[in-house]
Amino acid sequence: MLPVHFGTAYKSPFKQPLRRSNMMLNPLNLKHLNRIDEMDADMITLNLEDAIAPSRKKEALYTIGLFLSHMEHSNSFIIVRTNPLGEGGEEEITFLNDFGFDAVRVAKIKNHTQIAQALTLLEPGKELHISLETKEALQNLSTLRIDKRLTTANLGILDLLASLGLPQSLIALENPAIDYILSKFLVDAKTAGIHPVSFMFQDYHDTQTFRAWCEHEKMMGFESKACMGPKQVRIANEVFRIDLNAIKRARHIKEVFEANAAKGINGFMDDKYGFIDEPIYRDSLLILNNI
Repeated sequence: MLPVHFGTAYKSPFKQPLRRSNMMLNPLNLKHLNRIDEMDADMITLNLEDAIAPSRKKEALYTIGLFLSHMEHSNSFIIVRTNPLGEGGEEEITFLNDFGFDAVRVAKIKNHTQIAQALTLLEPGKELHISLETKEALQNLSTLRIDKRLTTANLGILDLLASLGLPQSLIALENPAIDYILSKFLVDAKTAGIHPVSFMFQDYHDTQTFRAWCEHEKMMGFESKACMGPKQVRIANEVFRIDLNAIKRARHIKEVFEANAAKGINGFMDDKYGFIDEPIYRDSLLILNNI
């Protein structure tokens, strides 16, 4: 039973498909917490882990509970990032189950056993997200989705590099080691049916480099980026926005392919887009399904 000072509101699940930006918020910053409805981030993560001092973690948890207990609606997908299992995560998930939000994100996940433990603790109506911050999780990612409630993985590049024994100085555009990590994370997540969110760029005021990372990652196939604040959110939303020309092309290909397929023709030349066959048709369906 909730303490009497908590409210009784319970936010309904958020179904909006856009996942371009995932902004991290410190729940102890009440000014930012109370402005959530004004924020443009597709996803907002309320953080209980690294940025919160151990002496204030319970205060942060209860602040999140109080905030959620008075929230009936949100324009963003709301996530709460807990501490690792064995370091307070279990108690946090159990406490949070009584409140209305969309997903719990568990830090420092390594293996299937921890995924199963988190799913057992988590209320069935909420998604499970994970922070990929360990070499074990990077190795196991393609097989971690033991339940459909595990939907999303967030790349924690700094902790991952430390786990691998590599320096943070490697984080630079077009560094082959970082590109390999990004590629492996992306492909293994997609193989498992998990949505990958790329790492948070720490230099908040260097918007030029942040934009370059977003453009680089979009070229690789990413659709989402972790963000530190509104400036990064605006850039991520712009770079990862829906391409209207691609949608127009996909709709045309779907229409003409299905018309030809009805006549038994699955490969043909199109006046607008050249040769169209079933793989090109399937790619168009993928684009349309992500609208």
